[in-house]
Amino acid sequence: MLRGVTLADAGIDAVALKPAEVDVGAARDLAVDTVTIDYEGHEHLPDPETLSALAEEKDVRLTTPVRADGFDPLGDQRRVADLPDRVGRVLVAGHDAYLTSEEAERAVAPRLRRAVDTATDPWVGTEGIERLALAVGGTQFELLSRATTGNLRALRAAGFDGTIAVYAPTALTDEEDEILDAVGDYAARRGPVRSALPDDASTNATARGRAREVLTQAVRDYALVGDPGTVTDRVDQLRDAGADTVVGYPARGIETVR
Repeated sequence: MLRGVTLADAGIDAVALKPAEVDVGAARDLAVDTVTIDYEGHEHLPDPETLSALAEEKDVRLTTPVRADGFDPLGDQRRVADLPDRVGRVLVAGHDAYLTSEEAERAVAPRLRRAVDTATDPWVGTEGIERLALAVGGTQFELLSRATTGNLRALRAAGFDGTIAVYAPTALTDEEDEILDAVGDYAARRGPVRSALPDDASTNATARGRAREVLTQAVRDYALVGDPGTVTDRVDQLRDAGADTVVGYPARGIETVR
């Protein structure tokens, strides 16, 4: 088991935090310069004072779903007005799990275009809206997958010279059971993995047989896992392919990467 490892040890230069899980102010102690804060519903939004204090020490970006009340550039955007000037934004369509049924029915394209036009240096989440995100510009912020390296190379070969950031759940450990407990469920939710898994298979360290074989590969396709050297090699591959920033979500808990 590895202890006392930092994200920087693995070549990762930004951290993603989930405010429902952790006090985002804890990011002050991490050896990275950039912090992105996921959106998990209005009830978990950090208050402006917390964001402002963190932004004094880090480059902070808050994920804001353009369909959600408070962040809708074609409607209610009162929460945008409350954001400290030094806090940047990650513009996303928004996961339906964190949207009301009314919000989920709102059109993404016109809202994303307007938000990009009015935000300063935005990052744009590409999940599910890859072509739209590329069309509206901004830093392309995509989830790591088995296709990411190839996609990055293709974008750069086609002449795309914009900034690209890659997000990945991260487990800095050389223990396979700890890796599966940390990111097995996450990998299992991805379409190709879900199709390959046996019905009703366990998706954590208790997985056996075919399920464990599938997950052992899948966690390496969709997450950054292993000892710092192994993860550094993967991060280097992403950078060589065209990624500018690699954002790690500490899937085993923020306390594992202090």
